[in-house]
Amino acid sequence: MKGSPSPRNFLQWFDPRGRSAGSWGFMLNRITGLGLVLYLAMHMIVLFQLTRGAEAYDSFIQLMKNPIFIIGELLVIAAGIMHGINGIRIGLTSFGIAVRYQLTMLIIAGIISAGGILFFAIHMLGGA
Repeated sequence: MKGSPSPRNFLQWFDPRGRSAGSWGFMLNRITGLGLVLYLAMHMIVLFQLTRGAEAYDSFIQLMKNPIFIIGELLVIAAGIMHGINGIRIGLTSFGIAVRYQLTMLIIAGIISAGGILFFAIHMLGGA
């Protein structure tokens, strides 16, 4: 069956050509979800490393003050916000609510997400 998940057509899930607004939003949720799962795995590895003692914890805190890691944390927050807001949109349309307004809801979800990301960016990058 065309479109059913299989290893053979896995990359087609992420192919943006010829997709509707709802599909674009669903693809965004897939990508942010995969990113969040990757982050969770890395987070667990780092937390395990912190069991080595106070010195490991102190060096970890110093490392996390590096601007590259701060931007990485901002990307994780951005993915979480986008995934959550877009997930609400997907949930509504799954129940048949406002299906005709996929593009409008995707734009609104994007605006709300951008506002949340901007808020965190200002606070994390030292603007407040």
